[in-house]
Amino acid sequence: MKSGNLRTVLDLLGPRLLVLSFLGRLPTSMCPIGTLLLIGHTSGSTAQAGLVAGALSLGEAAGGPLVGRFADRRGQRPVVLLAVLVNAAAVAALVTAAVTDAPVWLQVPCAGLAGLAVPQIAPLSRSRWLTMVKGHRDERRIVPAILSLEGAVDEINFTAGPALVGLCATFADPVLPMLLAVALVTTCGTLFALHPTATRGTSGERFPRRRDPGRAALASPALALLMLSMAMQGLLFGSVQTGVSATSAALGHPGAAGVLYGLMGGVSAVVGFALLALPQRVSLPQRLRLATGALLLLSLPLTVADTMTALTVATGLIGLAVAPHIITVFGLTERAAPRSRTGEAMGLLLGSLLVAQAAGTTLSGHLAETHGPTAPFWLTTTATATATLLALTTAGVHTRGRQLGAREGDLV
Repeated sequence: MKSGNLRTVLDLLGPRLLVLSFLGRLPTSMCPIGTLLLIGHTSGSTAQAGLVAGALSLGEAAGGPLVGRFADRRGQRPVVLLAVLVNAAAVAALVTAAVTDAPVWLQVPCAGLAGLAVPQIAPLSRSRWLTMVKGHRDERRIVPAILSLEGAVDEINFTAGPALVGLCATFADPVLPMLLAVALVTTCGTLFALHPTATRGTSGERFPRRRDPGRAALASPALALLMLSMAMQGLLFGSVQTGVSATSAALGHPGAAGVLYGLMGGVSAVVGFALLALPQRVSLPQRLRLATGALLLLSLPLTVADTMTALTVATGLIGLAVAPHIITVFGLTERAAPRSRTGEAMGLLLGSLLVAQAAGTTLSGHLAETHGPTAPFWLTTTATATATLLALTTAGVHTRGRQLGAREGDLV
């Protein structure tokens, strides 16, 4: 039954769009770590590498909602094509600046522009799919399948991107993964923009001219709470990444950090696909409470992981709840945001995750240095506890006359 949902989605849009969206978004997970490796290699300065990579992340956090807004209003095709062009040029300029030893004040704006112009294929893919199934007789049944599929693709992307960068940098040169990112975003991003499903904006009109009278509805308490929940996920990512790195290094296995972080992403991707089998009677608000509660419980073993075996098991366990949380937040956002602004709302979620992840990485580094290698995991548990508290106490929050996540009978 649930596999039938997936077949219906692929029959509606075809697998080509899924492949293009995956390959087109891969540079998003390649460029942050690729920038760190490239700038660290060419400058010899970890601080400079962190500064330039931070500019890239902050640029993407700021640009995500803007790209989503313009795509919603003018259609995805022209916006994605322009973003692809600017992003590819900016990444190429960053590589050139790095290999020619250009000053950091030149590298930082290149990185910032590259982040600002990320084509945002992940949130726009969700927005596009949701728009295409609007009005379908099985819409209520298909939408969860779309969100689960996209969540699993994201997790695979977050795992595959850094792994690909690591392989390229190990066996070739740190410049190679950045050039590969340019090639992927140029080819697959362009093909994603030119796909027939991109001929209309999410409002359902081709290049809508008139202002949507309901546009102000995007700024709602419901969306703010969902962004905060996604920010807690970002803190989790940043603190776990730093904590795993610090703890594995302290245990004498510094090279294992990437493998362990990839394990979390791999487990999460499998669970994302498995969510297709979750009964529809389990509402999205219920799923949010279950997912955040699981995040809290499964984050606790990390705080006492004092061997590589314990760290491996704990990292894999928390991956079980990552995809359910992310997918559910995107699902609630699809219901809470105006249909004509879905892309912008998805971009805001991604931006909140990126900013919080950067903050989590920075704060966790300080905690590891001052309080020991497992100290970052206390930030992890704080973030998951906050997310659980939010999920348990947001009943009664309304958006456009509906309770958070309440559509066709689903109540918080």
